[in-house]
Amino acid sequence: MMANQFATKILETLGKNLAMPNLVKPQTDAFKTLIVTIISQNTADTNTARAFENLLKQFEITPQTLSKAETSKIEACLHVGGLYKTKAKTIKNVSKIILEKFGGSLNPILSLPLDQARKTIMELPGVGPKTADVVLLFSEGQPIIPIDTHVNRVAKRLGLAPANGDYEAVRLSLQSYFMQNDYLTVHLLLIAHGRKYCKARQPHCSGCPVNNYCPSKCVGEKK
Repeated sequence: MMANQFATKILETLGKNLAMPNLVKPQTDAFKTLIVTIISQNTADTNTARAFENLLKQFEITPQTLSKAETSKIEACLHVGGLYKTKAKTIKNVSKIILEKFGGSLNPILSLPLDQARKTIMELPGVGPKTADVVLLFSEGQPIIPIDTHVNRVAKRLGLAPANGDYEAVRLSLQSYFMQNDYLTVHLLLIAHGRKYCKARQPHCSGCPVNNYCPSKCVGEKK
């Protein structure tokens, strides 16, 4: 089976067997996507959702409002999500920069060519490549695949990315296997697969829907 056919078969099979996560919804306002993704860093989905809901109840999610909000009040909203002091500081700093440098909107950044927009978003404090890529994919539909811990692990185990590849190597490898209009689906299905079957410590290989295609099957599975 050719490489792209192999990748397509995996995607089709996962799509038939898994429900896609929906914490960040496509076409969500870019600033809201940025904020919820910052909150999600090193935090489980349930707690991310609770923290963002707390923030929504307390504040309008705009650079204008959050840049002027009391840090302690932002911290209180984010407490359930962990790392709340660092994230509150990041949210305030990012909001101030977007307000002062970009007129209170991410649109001037998002209107730039993809590589330049990505670089500019990553210059914001506390924003790495995954957060930038989530904003670009979900809010702008840009052809890019964000690599979180699940995507990284699953891609490598399935042979869709180099075993020792860094973030960029994994992203570029995955993007080479799939059509651009499937990038969102690829991102979401690999996350879902990593959560349900291809777990970090005890993968459920015997029940895995793509077990027959996986070069790493049963590696590390608890007997």
